[in-house]
Amino acid sequence: MFTSIFKKTTPFSYSLVALFLLVCFTVSVVFSEKTIFILNPIAQDAIAFLLLFASTFVVNFIAKRNMLTKDSAYAILFYFLLHLLFPKILLDIQILLSNFFILLAIRRLISLQSLHGTKQKIFDATFWILVASLFHFWTILFILLVFISIIFHVSRDYRNWLVPVFAAIAFGNLFLFANLVLHQNWINEYVSRATVCYSIDYFENDYQNIAFSIYAVLVFVFFLSSFFSVTSKPINLQTSHKKLILSFLISIAIFVLSANKSNNLLVFTFFPLAIMATNFIEYSQNKINQELTITLFLLLSLFCFITQL
Repeated sequence: MFTSIFKKTTPFSYSLVALFLLVCFTVSVVFSEKTIFILNPIAQDAIAFLLLFASTFVVNFIAKRNMLTKDSAYAILFYFLLHLLFPKILLDIQILLSNFFILLAIRRLISLQSLHGTKQKIFDATFWILVASLFHFWTILFILLVFISIIFHVSRDYRNWLVPVFAAIAFGNLFLFANLVLHQNWINEYVSRATVCYSIDYFENDYQNIAFSIYAVLVFVFFLSSFFSVTSKPINLQTSHKKLILSFLISIAIFVLSANKSNNLLVFTFFPLAIMATNFIEYSQNKINQELTITLFLLLSLFCFITQL
């Protein structure tokens, strides 16, 4: 049933994911501890939903535009279901903002393979990563992906190595200007976030622990499948899939290094993991296995969502 609905990108499959997202987001808001009948929280919830909606379809755009998946809607389905594993993400506006800007950066870095407008893409990606770091400092590690992408595609032109520096200078000037004009102390606050903590004893209840364990199993299956199948991909797509793997590893490093840990920090892994899960489904020749995988993923996600409300 699910394979027949999502194996092709249709207005119906898109609408279904959007509807699921709206319903689950509304349920999260209703069951959240804060009162929703105050203007400011309502405005924040509206922004959070728009970020979720926009991020979901940025994921779809990246996957289709760069041929990371076939013509299916599995990527946005899996991306949505991964959020249900940790429902607190749905209302964490700072993490959602940071993740949205990281998606914009990854979009530019993956499209570097076209070799068109390379300097503009490198500049944009660096700038978006630095913006993302305002909301969660350790996303600055994605700068590594910028330089790795330069190595993969345009390392021979020395000017490409200088573009991230110019982007950082532009960002720094804008940041300092805003700090002075608005009479804020953002610089000290930004620097103070550069703290490291390796502890993972943050679970508030057993259900968060269960959700993390389920996530770990999904990572084990989909990441290993993707890692060992890179060389079987078309040659022109292998670099893009290598960047996906690297972006996943950087996301895990962000989770490991970050202080004030929570499962919400795993959101940065959702895009590469959704693509890996999609490839796992699309390249499986057994329709029964495809249906079982999607159904199990859906049931586990719903279980985690409901138990953590």
